[in-house]
Amino acid sequence: MKQILISGVIALFLSLVGTPVLIKLLARKGYGQFIRDDGPRGHHSKRGTPTMGGIAFILATIIAYVVTKVVTSDRPTMSGLLVLFLFAGMGLVGFLDDYIKIVKQRSLGLRAKAKMAGQLIVGITFAVLALNFSDARGQTPASTRLSFTQDFGWTLGPVIFVIWALFMILAMSNGVNLTDGLDGLATGASVMVFASYTVIGIWQYGQTCSSVVTAGAGCYDTPHPLDLAVVAAALMGSCFGFLWWNTSPAKIFMGDTGSLALGGALAGLGILTRTELLLAILGGLFVLITMSVVIQVGSFRLTGKRVFRMAPLQHHFELKGWSEVLVVVRFWIIQGMCMAVGLGLFYAGFVAAQ
Repeated sequence: MKQILISGVIALFLSLVGTPVLIKLLARKGYGQFIRDDGPRGHHSKRGTPTMGGIAFILATIIAYVVTKVVTSDRPTMSGLLVLFLFAGMGLVGFLDDYIKIVKQRSLGLRAKAKMAGQLIVGITFAVLALNFSDARGQTPASTRLSFTQDFGWTLGPVIFVIWALFMILAMSNGVNLTDGLDGLATGASVMVFASYTVIGIWQYGQTCSSVVTAGAGCYDTPHPLDLAVVAAALMGSCFGFLWWNTSPAKIFMGDTGSLALGGALAGLGILTRTELLLAILGGLFVLITMSVVIQVGSFRLTGKRVFRMAPLQHHFELKGWSEVLVVVRFWIIQGMCMAVGLGLFYAGFVAAQ
């Protein structure tokens, strides 16, 4: 269990002290944020704020995981490495998008097809690798069965599983990306979901089917739950450290570098902890904000009318007169309730299986 504490503390420290260094570097090079002219007027003052801040918590998370393994002399697991691969891989796609957008002064960044191709390559690689590297019990990091609090009866098969995994990765990445419109909103919400997966990993480790002591009805077939908790703790700590600088008034934005990486990590944890459908509840704020965009676009195309003053949803409330801090805090409360409901359902699933 000390691995979880070590990884979280190291990631928090590295992100907390590393982010201001990155801020100075990006500011010196003039890598500032582009702000839409049709957005809330209060956002215009943010123009030029350093972006690509996701670099800070990506490096902090990876370094914290590596140092934890060295300090504890524990070997990395394939499950932990796969989540980090998806996290870093999606972050690389986002970094290329940010780099072209800001450094090359091309407002749209990567072409849509190139950005999608990058996400598909990373996502497919993750999904295929997750169905390999079986352990002594024949369990691979991912399962081809659907899952809520555990796997249940429907088996997808390898091809459908890859498609399903891609859907989850793209959905969560875009969900975090859409949520990252206000200072600290996506970062704070991500902290809560990663905290949930730290708890889930610890609980699964204590009730694993591989243990002759705790195995019984309702045990978990997750191959490496403790290491997934270590990764989740590192992610939580690094996001906490970044939030110190990203909260209002933000000194730095995570950019697509950070939002795509966080979405990938969330999807990876959901898939490998066998809580795929539960992720939609644990990360309910991201789902809510994504659905607001879907509803807005669908309504406009079908009726020519808009449901919200502006999508994503957080900007609708800004245009109604809510201050940015008020929107963020209230949305954090919503995410906190989603976290509580999700963890409650997870525990209820365990109790029902007894």
